[in-house]
Amino acid sequence: MSGVQNIEVKDDDDGVRIDRWFKRHFPSIPFVQLQKIMRKGEVRLDGKRVKGKERVSVGQTVRVPPLSQAPTAARQKVTGPSLSDNDIKEVRSWIIYEDDAVIALNKPAGLPTQGGTGQTRHVDGLLDALRDSADRRPKLVHRLDKDTSGALLLGRTPKAAAALAKAFQSRDTDKRYWALVAGTPKERDGRISVRMDKVAAKGHERMVVSADGKLSVTDYSMIESAGQMASWLALKPHTGRTHQLRLHCAEMGHPIVGDGKYGGQAAFLTGAISRKLHLHSRFITFPHPDGGLLTITAPLPEHMIASFDFLGFTVGDYEDPDFE
Repeated sequence: MSGVQNIEVKDDDDGVRIDRWFKRHFPSIPFVQLQKIMRKGEVRLDGKRVKGKERVSVGQTVRVPPLSQAPTAARQKVTGPSLSDNDIKEVRSWIIYEDDAVIALNKPAGLPTQGGTGQTRHVDGLLDALRDSADRRPKLVHRLDKDTSGALLLGRTPKAAAALAKAFQSRDTDKRYWALVAGTPKERDGRISVRMDKVAAKGHERMVVSADGKLSVTDYSMIESAGQMASWLALKPHTGRTHQLRLHCAEMGHPIVGDGKYGGQAAFLTGAISRKLHLHSRFITFPHPDGGLLTITAPLPEHMIASFDFLGFTVGDYEDPDFE
């Protein structure tokens, strides 16, 4: 058929979904048109019909039918808003680990991971600051809440990003959070297990305990306490529900300090304790795309350091609890 192209998959595209491969190489093709030609079997991978969610591998051949809105398979660089020198310097200051496959950032509290309603500045919109020598833009593989700080992983290449995303989806990662909570749990160690669902409330969404919701499980261990005023907890989520740790701590009767959404006024302490959310992604252990396990440790944000100092908590040589 005239106009048909057979394109070999290159290293930079290894492991990406085929619908995203098309978006990279033929950015002007509408999504509806792409789905239509796939359903008709006009797109083939090594001669076989393919669905959009299937992933391509180096050396495979993609059959591309004539596309009226995509004149060439030459990759087009998509650029976002230009970044200032200060933006670039700031983003690079967040790097706590990097190699040829992975970048780990220490995300600041108050900065969304991705854009949303009314959000014009977010991590995803700043990733051009981290382009490598081959002009590749790293990719997000998971998210942290806007007000949660700490370790956030990026894939440097599409292949690395796909491997990291798969590790998160299959629960092959081990994430540990530190939180400052109001009061002192009766039991020093325990497990919180409830079903959660999302509801609309006063113009925004929040999570609630619901018998019809999805199961959520978190282990906790109290590291130190300041009398009955506040406690430093280590948290290990076994599931990844929205606002899981925030709801779990509130349900336990000890909301995370600064979390007025789930803890109300009980979440705000007096004295020199900041009103910011005191929830930090401290450690992530994950299978590295090139093999082996890697653990990333993210330093505490300034407001949590100040609160810990005020309460007399010492991070020092703290050892993580041996959660199951």
